[in-house]
Amino acid sequence: MNNVTTTMSSDEGVVGNFVSRRLFFLQYLHVLEFVVAVLVFVVINSLRQRRRYGLPVWPFLGMVPSLVSGLRSDLYEWISDILCEQNGTFRFKGPWFSSLNCVVTADPRNLEHLLKSKFSVFPKGPYFRDTVRDLLGDGIFNADDETWQRQRKTASIEFHSAKFRQLTTESLLELVHARLLPVLENAVNQSISIDLQDVLLRLTFDNVCMTAFGVDPGCLRLGLPEIPFAKAFEDATEATLLRFVTPTCVWKTMRCLDLGTEKKLKKSIKGVDEFAEEVIRTRKKELSLQTEDKKQRSDLLTVFMRLKDEQGKPFSDKFLRDICVNFILAGRDTSSVALSWFFWLLEKNPVVEQKILAEICKIVNERDDMKNGADLKSPLIFRPEEIKKMDYLQASLSEALRLYPSVPVDHKEVVEDDTFPDGTLLKKGTKVIYAIYAMGRMEAIWGKDCREYKPERWLRDGRYMSESAYKFTAFNGGPRLCLGKDFAYYQMKFVAASILYRYRVEVVKGHVVVPKLALTMYMKHGLKVNLIKRHESELQVYLKNNV
Repeated sequence: MNNVTTTMSSDEGVVGNFVSRRLFFLQYLHVLEFVVAVLVFVVINSLRQRRRYGLPVWPFLGMVPSLVSGLRSDLYEWISDILCEQNGTFRFKGPWFSSLNCVVTADPRNLEHLLKSKFSVFPKGPYFRDTVRDLLGDGIFNADDETWQRQRKTASIEFHSAKFRQLTTESLLELVHARLLPVLENAVNQSISIDLQDVLLRLTFDNVCMTAFGVDPGCLRLGLPEIPFAKAFEDATEATLLRFVTPTCVWKTMRCLDLGTEKKLKKSIKGVDEFAEEVIRTRKKELSLQTEDKKQRSDLLTVFMRLKDEQGKPFSDKFLRDICVNFILAGRDTSSVALSWFFWLLEKNPVVEQKILAEICKIVNERDDMKNGADLKSPLIFRPEEIKKMDYLQASLSEALRLYPSVPVDHKEVVEDDTFPDGTLLKKGTKVIYAIYAMGRMEAIWGKDCREYKPERWLRDGRYMSESAYKFTAFNGGPRLCLGKDFAYYQMKFVAASILYRYRVEVVKGHVVVPKLALTMYMKHGLKVNLIKRHESELQVYLKNNV
């Protein structure tokens, strides 16, 4: 009897344990089902919001997961695709309590509104100034209000003076014929490939330093010596741009702890500062020794050094440093980067290259000495009036800038509640990103063939016709329209014509060309090319066809 009782008790214990475990499992299963249901709901709800906002909106994280995906591929193309789907404007939602919320637009109506019609309502703003201040300080690209107006007015007067125009033209001619062409000829003679982007950056850097600061750094010369400043400046612009896609509290913490990209930025800015300080120190010494009868300098830095601030005192070295860095950004990177993309596009579009060469030869053929049988072998130097006539070349350069603008995105901030022409509501403090790169890929702006390289879209009866600054914003628009636009075109046309008349530029087979994430649209791996010297017989064909 006891054995039976013991057995029954044992069986009841086993059954009890089994039941309790099953109940626990069922409870656990219910919790798991609830968690899965919540996750599925969150995912479906986040993905459903993609139709409305253009991207999935995740709890706490906002649209950041999609942004990370964009950063890993091609950020500019990623933005372009979203804007095309969203008819030109979308709201980016960052993580909760972050500074990444903004409105992104590529609608020409909105650009005219913020760059011109409501210019005073859309300054650079405190967020932008705080983000780029370590690099650009209070220079013209980062300044607002009176600081910007003072720099703009002074620079405008200088840029439009006959003396400054002559200085820029003469220095460019010297750089191209005494430095650029010998470097290219050396590469041909040695049968070596060169990084054309690097060579052009050296050219424009020497040029901006000679014309804006009266200093010749000698970047472009045989052997292509390494210039620490050039590398430091490029690294600094790249690290600065990354701040815009990083929550402010994060990059400021990294800056305090001297970590990651902020450590790299600090080191790069030190290199930039050392160069600028040396330029300022040298110029001050020269001016202190300058006599009245000695020819006065007309470069931009000297002009600012002779001016006074609001208190009637000379501008500080810090202010002058900011002037240096901002005009280097304007003069060094934009033209050279634009030329790099231009030569890359030409190789992919040989018919365009042939048309440019035909135009150049037609203009050369109009020279009196050519009509009298001048020798093609003598060094040919293009004259300013000839450069002005090169309409198809200017159209080809504009088309390259349309597809690959030197400044792919720019930033504004709303200082009072406003509404865009497309109906987008803007609250005070809203950050606005206008995507210049994306505008060149919008069918609504440029038509079905918007992604094609087609210089003819800029021509009317064979003459170059510019487009609205709010449709083609490579040189900005409104009161902030680029002061150096005319010289930039002259510089690009002179350099391009001087190279194309002498060489055919071929990109090295297998070389990868993609944009780099920076304030200006560098090619990430440079532009490795081989130069093939044009034979006299090739030029004769074009010259005879234009008789």
